[in-house]
Amino acid sequence: MKTLVLTFIAQDRPGLVEQLSEAVSAAGGNWLESRMARLAEKFAGIARVEIADEKVSTLKGALAALEAAGFTLTMEEAAADAASAGPLYGLDLLGPDQPGIVHDVSRCLSEHGVSVEEMETSIRHAPMGGDMLFETRAKVRVPPGLSEKNLRDALEALAGAMMVDITLREEDTAAGR
Repeated sequence: MKTLVLTFIAQDRPGLVEQLSEAVSAAGGNWLESRMARLAEKFAGIARVEIADEKVSTLKGALAALEAAGFTLTMEEAAADAASAGPLYGLDLLGPDQPGIVHDVSRCLSEHGVSVEEMETSIRHAPMGGDMLFETRAKVRVPPGLSEKNLRDALEALAGAMMVDITLREEDTAAGR
């Protein structure tokens, strides 16, 4: 069996997920997990599928047919999910929208060897005044040896400089990823 990661984007319309899942299923694949979202007028996603070695070429053919129907697709072979080292933390950010927020936060995390496992960002109107607020919800993996205090101090310094609120909390590892 092979584990594959598919990425896709298409003009949003009803039936996109059905078309993609039909291609995977018809080729004998098993859809394991995915993340999908509508952004602007596009629908984009990433999916992890499992398929027998001898069926990969069948899936490639089915995906090529979807590309002719307006999908942009990539398929990459992936290793089996290995356990990650270090604790998992939730990171939330809320503050006035400003250019560079994702870059500044991701640079701070990278400088400390922290890996982003999941990240979702959005903008919304502030309840009072109508200004735009930027919101981030992420799960980050902290490397062994980095203390929570050191990471928290770095994030608090960044939050102060950017005038945003950043919250860091340890995730419940018993519940899994």
